[in-house]
Amino acid sequence: MTRKTLHPAAAHLAEEHRAGLLSRREFLTRTTSLGVSAAAAYGLIGLAAPGVVHAQPVLGGTIRIQSDVRPLKDPRTYDWPQMSNYSRGWLEYLVEYQRDGSFRPMLLEGWEVSDDATQYVLRVRPGVTWNDGTPFTPEDVAHNIARWCDQSVEGNSMAARMSSLIDPETGQAREGAIEVTGDTTVTLTLETPDITLIAGFSDYPAAIVPQDFSGNPLDNPKGTGPYLPEELTVGIRSSLVRNTDHVWWGTQVFGGPYLDRIEYIDYGTDQAAHMAAADAGEVDMLYESLGDFVDIMDSIGWERSEAVTANTVVVRTNQLAEIDGERPYADVRVRRALAMAVSNAMCLELGYAGRGEVAENHHVCPIHPEYAELPPPVIDPEQAVAMLAEAGMSDFEHELISIDDNWRRNTCDAVAAQLRDAGIPVRRTVIPGNTFWNDWTNYAFSATDWAQRPLGVQVLALAYRSGEAWNETGFANAEFDATLQEALSIADADARRALSERLQRIMQEEGVVIQPYWRSTYRHVRPGVVGADQHPTFEIHVYKLGFSE
Repeated sequence: MTRKTLHPAAAHLAEEHRAGLLSRREFLTRTTSLGVSAAAAYGLIGLAAPGVVHAQPVLGGTIRIQSDVRPLKDPRTYDWPQMSNYSRGWLEYLVEYQRDGSFRPMLLEGWEVSDDATQYVLRVRPGVTWNDGTPFTPEDVAHNIARWCDQSVEGNSMAARMSSLIDPETGQAREGAIEVTGDTTVTLTLETPDITLIAGFSDYPAAIVPQDFSGNPLDNPKGTGPYLPEELTVGIRSSLVRNTDHVWWGTQVFGGPYLDRIEYIDYGTDQAAHMAAADAGEVDMLYESLGDFVDIMDSIGWERSEAVTANTVVVRTNQLAEIDGERPYADVRVRRALAMAVSNAMCLELGYAGRGEVAENHHVCPIHPEYAELPPPVIDPEQAVAMLAEAGMSDFEHELISIDDNWRRNTCDAVAAQLRDAGIPVRRTVIPGNTFWNDWTNYAFSATDWAQRPLGVQVLALAYRSGEAWNETGFANAEFDATLQEALSIADADARRALSERLQRIMQEEGVVIQPYWRSTYRHVRPGVVGADQHPTFEIHVYKLGFSE
């Protein structure tokens, strides 16, 4: 591996793109994860990297953003992007996932990946300092990766992303897996190949903390970013202010920061309240525009941005949940019957106003590189009822729980209505958002929205591998785990696709989830806001935000 030589797979990927076998997004995701810069990746396919399309922001000002305001905790246990969007003010990332699908080096200057994806050399960006003036070092990088590997920390989903570095006997980083190998380099030696590592570094729980981190980002807000936290009142408001006592390292590299102050204001989950706040001039930017309110926000003159994504919602049973001393969803016949009684297309229309694509109950999206096309799920309400009778569950009343917003509530209403139409008893329970998320992994039958990950195998490893922190379904299947481990080791998506097909089939055959659709997502801003386009994983890169005048 050398800094001056492109990864040998890059030219092959460029040929596949030119032959129409890879979309541009897929090409950029795969090449930049191998350490090829975005500019070089665009050059391989004969294009210039896109420049800034917005007006240059002016310095100063306060932006007000409608967003849930959630409590903070150890970032490796973050379970919602809104947490990270606030702490991004001072806690930054090794790698940043871009709207075009590429990975941009941030606290890293770059990286090289061996041909077999078993060794990564991370190059730490020189000149970065913590906001107390001390240098950011390779030791800081190694410390954070080791923290992510700690399986003993409850809720540490980063451990699922670092499994190739972890000793299964100790639940910690394997000896020799993470080594500082120079003044600016860290070398990772993997037990098994893993092509998802760089993508994992960009995920929102991967915020970089100092070595003396207490566990609470607000206790001593030491970070490398340009802002400091000023206020956080859960469910009401949080704010960031520019750190005027420290020169941000990124200004010379990326430009910014532009704003003096950033406010996140919580209006709850009702889109009507969000729209009213925008119309009244109380906010400058929405976290997300949904359903009919996309067109309504257009009508008041706000500017819309759209991302075609692998964001989704899963209506899932929990196979470990006990109800009256029984585990009703441990029976595959029950799970398959529920899925068989539901039309995903109807859920898309009624739940999300048709703004997306129908999904297939396996959580791998057509925009994922390894997606394998399968026949659509069978819809047969009569057979579903017969399967429940065979399982002795004809009279069991299912309780379907959702948050009280519009699209997740409406989607669950559509699922419940179809189950009732089939003759399956179901009761709907709607819970306020400020309490729903406290126990989201433990409900017996509920809906959860999932953000996009660049690779399908990433999602499967986070959400469905046995014993993972975010495995809300209680699904544990040895064949699935073994097939997934093999898929994670294969860099070539075409070779990985056969394994993905098996994983997708297992998901369907086991009735793990009703996963009705893939969401296009939207964001509106008032005219003059810069750097706030909708991101496929809802990230808000605070150093990019500003006003054009």
